[in-house]
Amino acid sequence: MSGNWDERYRLAEKLDSTPVPLLVEVADLLPPGRALDLACGAGRNALYLAGLGWSVVAVDSSQAALDIVRNRAAAARLAIDIRQGDLEADACAVEPDAYDLICDFFYLQRNLFPRIRAAVRPGGLFTAEIHLRDAQPHRFVLEPGELRQEFASWKILYYSESTRPGHARPTAQIIARRA
Repeated sequence: MSGNWDERYRLAEKLDSTPVPLLVEVADLLPPGRALDLACGAGRNALYLAGLGWSVVAVDSSQAALDIVRNRAAAARLAIDIRQGDLEADACAVEPDAYDLICDFFYLQRNLFPRIRAAVRPGGLFTAEIHLRDAQPHRFVLEPGELRQEFASWKILYYSESTRPGHARPTAQIIARRA
């Protein structure tokens, strides 16, 4: 599965290193602790958190993407626990009660939500931005209200379904705190 992503990262001339705006807001809500960046890609969010003093586990299936993370982390003298893994086959990094923050940006794997909920420590946060269903049929998109429902038993600090300026597709955004 990582083959297409490996090619995409190898061919990318310029990769965005700016963290997702929602994560920047979330980082102010907790003191640095242990974070998990699911499907981290080139690591923009993992690098941002590590720069703030977080102990970060960054997981992706693409070795090419993880090489980028590794090189960027080394250049910035940041320590990141980089793990290659296919989350669909093995969610080994999603350990129970192991994280103060889990972030999931633009990656949807519905059967991972229960493990995410179990992996966030009490008082910790989950934040995500995931594409919503629109006119283009696609398997990896949420239905309206679906992300909120997945975390209905948590304290929802922020939730939005909209199309952000500069983006073509609508997303669901959430910040939720485990009780």
